[in-house]
Amino acid sequence: MNRRSVIASIAGLIFSARLAEADGKPKRRLGMLFIGPANTPLTKALFNAFWEGMRALGYSPDEFELAVRWGDGRVESLPALAAELVRLTPEVIVAGGPPAVAATRKAMPTIPIVMVDIADPVGQGFVASLAHSGGNITGLANLAQELAGKRVELLKSVSPSSAVVAVLFNPDNPGNLIQLRGAENAAKALRVNVVAVEVRASNEIERALAAIGREHADALVVADEPVFNGVPGEVALLAARRKLPAVYASRPFVVAGGLISYGVDKPSLFRQAASYVDKLLKGAKPADLPVEQPTKFELVINLKTAKALGLTVPQSLLARADEVIEDP
Repeated sequence: MNRRSVIASIAGLIFSARLAEADGKPKRRLGMLFIGPANTPLTKALFNAFWEGMRALGYSPDEFELAVRWGDGRVESLPALAAELVRLTPEVIVAGGPPAVAATRKAMPTIPIVMVDIADPVGQGFVASLAHSGGNITGLANLAQELAGKRVELLKSVSPSSAVVAVLFNPDNPGNLIQLRGAENAAKALRVNVVAVEVRASNEIERALAAIGREHADALVVADEPVFNGVPGEVALLAARRKLPAVYASRPFVVAGGLISYGVDKPSLFRQAASYVDKLLKGAKPADLPVEQPTKFELVINLKTAKALGLTVPQSLLARADEVIEDP
């Protein structure tokens, strides 16, 4: 965490403490840990959606001393950030993304943790089963492997001549490895070759796309990953410059000029997370709360980008889209 973020977090906690003194009511402590950066449209939407859910359940932010830590896409920063949260002794921690959950669990093995947007929580060892977590973690999964495969299928339906698909992913994020496996399985069924291209930081994206060109990839799947989610415009622009049909996990990429996105409606997941926090604050045990799978998905298509790439989007796909971006 940079110095400015630390100062802002400390200032927020001091302010909350003063509010508590002023109204005479003790504040409840709530922690949140995210792998991604704080100041992107997506992360702001997730944070706001969580508080929409909390307000709907009768809570106000003024009731809490809220400690939020952001990893800025750097997995290696999360253990220290989780340790900071432990020292603040929150009643509940909300953790977004597998690396945040792993760091939080290691730092605080007894505090209830609400995981959000997690690929294969059983396979990653976060819970014993979806029905019974068996520990201090519960929350919401994201069907990452299935969705990654579906993105390959969508890309092939729009760009049927594509024979080599590059998958841009972060090998340090376990959820990305699960997505890569899903993409490879779908590609094999479609008789498409996959080139896996590693990216660990946003300043590596341009180099990675140059490597994709050398591998003769003719289409691109971008993993659902905070490194990319923090710079959707940059990723979409670089793909467009290389004339690569690309599919993404969320809407901001398509709004920025990407071709297609398909994925979980992430704000709805964070809105649902509020119900877990509510139950835990009222005394429920994480082990008694089953892990939920997402039920709401979003397909967005940019016809302007399709036209620029010389592609025709099937009418059947357009009919299924939640949003179609066209020429103004």
